[in-house]
Amino acid sequence: MTAETTITDISMAEHGTSLWQDAWVRLCKNRMALFGLAVLSLFVIVALLTPWIAPYSYETQDLQLGAAPPSAQHWLGTDIFGRDLLTQIMYGGRISLAVGFVATAVALLIGVTWGAIAGYAGGRVDAVMMRLVDILYALPFMIFIVLLMVVFGRNLLLLFLAIGAVEWLTMARIMRGQIQGLRQQEFVEAAVSLGLPPSTIIRRHLIPNALGPIIVYTTLTIPNVMLLEAFLSFLGLGIQPPQTSWGLLISYGAETMEEFPWLLIFPGAALTLTLFALNFLGDGLRDALDVRSSKD
Repeated sequence: MTAETTITDISMAEHGTSLWQDAWVRLCKNRMALFGLAVLSLFVIVALLTPWIAPYSYETQDLQLGAAPPSAQHWLGTDIFGRDLLTQIMYGGRISLAVGFVATAVALLIGVTWGAIAGYAGGRVDAVMMRLVDILYALPFMIFIVLLMVVFGRNLLLLFLAIGAVEWLTMARIMRGQIQGLRQQEFVEAAVSLGLPPSTIIRRHLIPNALGPIIVYTTLTIPNVMLLEAFLSFLGLGIQPPQTSWGLLISYGAETMEEFPWLLIFPGAALTLTLFALNFLGDGLRDALDVRSSKD
């Protein structure tokens, strides 16, 4: 051991490291999680820059060309209307990722708030709130989403809200368990003795200390939401033309997969790669935020 190494170790011991710093170090050692983070970051950047970097305009079509296989002019081929498939996938990624992130944000807002209130209040309030969660769990949510689409129309905002409104139940249960474990801690008792209202204690003390499970659940919920959107679009109940999404492109590709297989392969590959990336990142975050792993 060199003198320089010893000095570094002493310096780290003196200053210490936070839970988040330790988690980041452990995450950086997980190659699959870093791969997932890199792929997800790339897809998000491409989605944000699509209007400027797409090889063709979204409305551009060549009916005479029709469905053409991949070529130097159209790297991923074209669809039956002669539209560049790479351009369609890039624009579809904007919708699919937006649905995944926004609907998950809606689910987190409802689930974290509901679970935190139930876990902190306890007693009859907790019993009533969680029994309602149990009842909602028993309902066929796919039918619920379909009814919303039929009654209120098929628009993007409603899709965000409908999917988010059915994905919050698990988060509520997770959050309730976390809050129940934290509310007996000394820092919570100190906050109560200072006269802080319950809303402030929940917002400023309890929820920040439960961010680990929230972050992990977020990375695992986004793939579920994207799959649900893809399934709804496949059934014709999700995104409607002229907008597009990966699920809608997969639906079109499935109809012509025997004659034009690239219309199914490439959108399916984009969705699959994104789902793998999110799951790898979620697994990596789960391991990195596990305090017990820091003892290994």
